[in-house]
Amino acid sequence: MKRHRGVFALAGAGGLLLTALSLHAQGLLELSAGIHRIQAEVANTGRSRAQGLMQRRSLAANNGMLFVFDAPGKHCMWMRNTLIPLSVAFLDEQGRIINVEEMLPLTEDNHCAAKPAKFALEMSAGWFKTRGMASGNQLNGIDKAPAAR
Repeated sequence: MKRHRGVFALAGAGGLLLTALSLHAQGLLELSAGIHRIQAEVANTGRSRAQGLMQRRSLAANNGMLFVFDAPGKHCMWMRNTLIPLSVAFLDEQGRIINVEEMLPLTEDNHCAAKPAKFALEMSAGWFKTRGMASGNQLNGIDKAPAAR
């Protein structure tokens, strides 16, 4: 029996490794905000940043999209062709929240970083507020984000 348990444990660990590799291959990054876990799709190319979450009809509770910019700047987001309401947190290079903006669907209003931001994280509307996340809070895992290209 012990031999079988070891095989199952090894298979389970292999499955976790394959899952982690699969997430990375799909451009997903796990972030954390205190006790909250986030599965973020990574938008680090001009094309993926331009597409963003357009045309999506839903977004899972702890899923979002991390926009990786070439350099820190006062980047702005808008909601053209985006069907769901979103919150965006602009982040500095260390993953600290600079400011959070609420965005209405199908609008072209600019929502901009208050200071130079290296990243923007879009989540379902109200996600940051309901978790008490605001300017100055730290998101972990940002150091594993791929470079902009």
